[in-house]
Amino acid sequence: MDDKPVDKDYILNELNEIHKLDYNYSDGRILGSMCTEAHPFAKEVYCKFLDTNLGDPGLFKGTKLIENKVIKSIGELLSIDEPYGNIVTGGTEANIMAMRAARNHARKYKGIHDGEIIVPASAHFSFKKAADMLNLKIVEAELDENYRIDINSVKNLISDKTVAIVAIAGTTELGLIDPIEEISKIAFENNIYFHVDAAFGGFSIPFLRSMGFDLPQFDFSLEGVCSITVDPHKMGLAPIPAGGILFRKEEYLDVMAVDSPYLTVKTQSTIVGTRMGASSAATYAIMKYLGKEGYSKLAEQLMDNTKFLKEGLEDLGYELVCEPELNIVAFNHPNMETNVLAQKLEDLGWKVSVSKCPVAIRIVLMNHIKKSHLKELLEDLKEII
Repeated sequence: MDDKPVDKDYILNELNEIHKLDYNYSDGRILGSMCTEAHPFAKEVYCKFLDTNLGDPGLFKGTKLIENKVIKSIGELLSIDEPYGNIVTGGTEANIMAMRAARNHARKYKGIHDGEIIVPASAHFSFKKAADMLNLKIVEAELDENYRIDINSVKNLISDKTVAIVAIAGTTELGLIDPIEEISKIAFENNIYFHVDAAFGGFSIPFLRSMGFDLPQFDFSLEGVCSITVDPHKMGLAPIPAGGILFRKEEYLDVMAVDSPYLTVKTQSTIVGTRMGASSAATYAIMKYLGKEGYSKLAEQLMDNTKFLKEGLEDLGYELVCEPELNIVAFNHPNMETNVLAQKLEDLGWKVSVSKCPVAIRIVLMNHIKKSHLKELLEDLKEII
């Protein structure tokens, strides 16, 4: 820290120079991120609520009301009229909250103190964090030939220590949807907490289904689903950080509640104490501003771009890992190692990511990637092949 105050313009110039090291979403070169540039209107509202703290909601009753409205609105998309939950920092915190609720619920009502959670091999790494923090054992379910969770594997892994089963609606690596309806039945019949990680797909699957896309059901209309993670800062175009966690029953929040005697509420269930209200306000604003019509148009546009890239890759002779279900395309060069191809694309200024299961170049078709960018990418891939 400097001894004396520094001129504002000097600081801004310094920050601008440092900021140039960052990639910008608007360049269309960030191809592996599930996040995108927030909508300008959402940014505007976000700044207005920067000083609000939902960790002490009695002081910010209006902002807490907004959070409640947002959770209800997201719940309506996910087939539940009265959801319970919070806007949190992102999918990781939401998944940790879900696993904490499952652990505490099983501890209270089943007497399980050394719990296990069944997660697919395709699960997000946040569940490893959750298991580590909550002293839970991860039991990994196998994937079927289509890279979705294997139903028989889940059945075989259930034990008297199982406190939760997890399935994914929009896997991080391939954007695939697990057979959630079947897993829901298994969880319900065995009285096991069932969590759906729809951090990526939660803000697109409902709109795509309403437009006639043949996508499976994944939400609270399935009786076994206890909680769902959905991230407004991904397909919802809200500013980072804005994750969401929704529960079917209030008791799942209650089993996590701890006393908060010096605040304006008696108990608190979230992991983070101080929570900015700006995320809730911005999410509320952009959901109202775009509506179902706006989100449907966006989802359809991204799927159109997905189809364009898929067909372009096939025409060039690249090998697709699977048929895209959501707006993610994974592929490989027929004669070149994946990491070599990734480095060639990196050298050309493209920021791609490499999936692990299976190993492939992974491109997420987010809002900042336009068809013109895809044409440039395909031209470079043509030169490479």
